[in-house]
Amino acid sequence: MRASRSTHCPFDPHLGDTPFEVTELRVPGPPGGPDVTLVSARPSGLAGPLPLLYYMHGGAMIMGNAWSVLPRILREWALPLGMAVISVEYRLAPRTRYPGPLEDCYAGLVWASDHAAEVGIDADLIVIGGKSAGGGLAAALALLTRDRGGPEPLGQLLLCPMLDDRDSTFSTHQMSGVGVWDRISHTTAWKALLGDRYGAADLPPYAAPSRATDLSGLPPAYIDVGSAEMFRDEDVAYAHTIWQAGGQAELHVWPGAYHGFDGMAPRATLSQDARNARTRWLQRLLAQSGTRDRPAG
Repeated sequence: MRASRSTHCPFDPHLGDTPFEVTELRVPGPPGGPDVTLVSARPSGLAGPLPLLYYMHGGAMIMGNAWSVLPRILREWALPLGMAVISVEYRLAPRTRYPGPLEDCYAGLVWASDHAAEVGIDADLIVIGGKSAGGGLAAALALLTRDRGGPEPLGQLLLCPMLDDRDSTFSTHQMSGVGVWDRISHTTAWKALLGDRYGAADLPPYAAPSRATDLSGLPPAYIDVGSAEMFRDEDVAYAHTIWQAGGQAELHVWPGAYHGFDGMAPRATLSQDARNARTRWLQRLLAQSGTRDRPAG
């Protein structure tokens, strides 16, 4: 089934002197669900199939949208690395609870992989990623596509990912009442997503990836988190469990950093260091795949 297309763009699709091709796609959603909106963007004038960053926006599972993250992603990764980007408009909680948002992301990933030639991407060079709630969705998506035998991502970019519903780590208590994201925010978001299944002993790992007991067979992961945020310990533990399973994970714990620090203080030296580290990881990942960087212009 072909996608419907729109060229509507709510921001100026130029960064400096470089134009971007931006298209909104409506593609088939999960069984029994509505169509999924994908926002596809790429630097103009780049020939050949491009590596793809398939990205899930943040927003605690209850807010945010696919368009809001694009200017930053295009500036930081698509332009310098010659990558295409697809940002996913997944349904939000509490109107849509688990597994709806994740199934939206999976349906979009399968469509993008199956229609790679149509959107000008290389299906073997798809990196899945996201920040905060989107990072949790990216981690869950890596587990889901592994277990369903779906598309095989090249890597997973997990930025301060929201992974654990159980509110049991030391950092969740240490940072209680501190910063922009605390235990009240944490509990509110997870209850919105899970409803009556919140805290259930049999909650599947696709709902909360920290519940996973088998992290083998996953693509290489980049995980970063601040030392002064409640997600710290669950994210560190996730990297540790990947290593124990024989997988690859690059972990950064940014000293003194709070949740979303790089977005709130983008000019801070630590924020610049974090952005540079993420870009270098993507560069290495693509280089190891035999892909050259394709700088725009």
